Amino acid sequence: MALRRLSTSAAAIIAIFGCSESADEGTPPPPFGSMLPSQASPAPGNGGGAMEQTPPSSDPASSANGGGALPVGQGNEGQNPDDIGIADPGGSGEQAGGSQTEPGTTPPEGMEQPGMEAQPPAEPPATEQPPAQPPAEPEPPPPPPPIVRPALNCGAPAPALQNGIQGCAVNDGGNVSEQDWFLWYSGGSGCMTSFDTPSGAFSANWNNPGDFLARKGFWFDETQTFDQIGEIGADLKFTRQGSAGGFSFIGIYGWTLEPLVEYYIVEDSFGNGPAQPFNTQLRGNFTMDGATYNIYTGARQNQPSIIGDANFTQVFSVRQNPRQCGHVSISEHFRQWQRMGIGLGLAKEAKILVEAGGGNGSINFSHAVVTVTPND
Repeated sequence: MALRRLSTSAAAIIAIFGCSESADEGTPPPPFGSMLPSQASPAPGNGGGAMEQTPPSSDPASSANGGGALPVGQGNEGQNPDDIGIADPGGSGEQAGGSQTEPGTTPPEGMEQPGMEAQPPAEPPATEQPPAQPPAEPEPPPPPPPIVRPALNCGAPAPALQNGIQGCAVNDGGNVSEQDWFLWYSGGSGCMTSFDTPSGAFSANWNNPGDFLARKGFWFDETQTFDQIGEIGADLKFTRQGSAGGFSFIGIYGWTLEPLVEYYIVEDSFGNGPAQPFNTQLRGNFTMDGATYNIYTGARQNQPSIIGDANFTQVFSVRQNPRQCGHVSISEHFRQWQRMGIGLGLAKEAKILVEAGGGNGSINFSHAVVTVTPND
């Protein structure tokens, strides 16, 4: 109890200084020693004059024996060098204080070690995630390698051709060996067959058509003139059989828009000499590719065209010594026409052609290649 602790402490102080109730005021105090109160020797047993040591109030031993003080020397740190704990009087076997654990043991869950604060459970280190990337776009397939066209050989025998793509309907068309083909006719019947060969070979046959046209080369997108596109030429080699009615043209053919113009470069025909375009007039001539060409122009009114029935201009370059094999300088013909004041429009088409105005015949092109060399 607090009262008991106070009286005990007072008694200890009086004992140190040698004072008592019976001491004479005139008696000098004993000399002060160097020993602290906790180190002083116990006084001789005189029936109540012994000094008691008060354990800390938190020590459970102070209440284990009814609150009585331990005798001097018991529980003294100086007299317990081996740090032997005081046995629990209740027989629990735990050391006094109840807050210590044996070395090397883990305290029970919920109990903190002295001098340590509870730590939250450690979180695993955050794994750095790479930034989200959009899905990669598939790469476009590489363009096919360019077709290597064989050189034109007018003396070589015609090769045997098989397994071509055939069209027999009006306005049939497609693309073979990177060249466009197209078939159109009115009346009668006819077919065109294109072969997948670097030489651009194709064949055609007809049976009493009013007009029959089979051709192979290039369509253009109508955004440039031929001069803007580049240098255009063609190599052709063919054999023909049968008849072609009242007119026929074998050579180069195409259209321009704005103005609408149908043009021909005639290398041969089924007649007995150069073809004579009808309803045209001679505009002049020039020499090219080893021959003289006559130039003819004419106007057509409400006739079939590349855009339907329309009014348009026709232009012809007609070779005066016909041939069945050779190179045609197409762009040079265009330039010659321009010098004569004959203008062309936006490029629509440049193809190798056979046209028949009737009859019953056929033609085989073993070489039919249109070339375009872009401007630098």
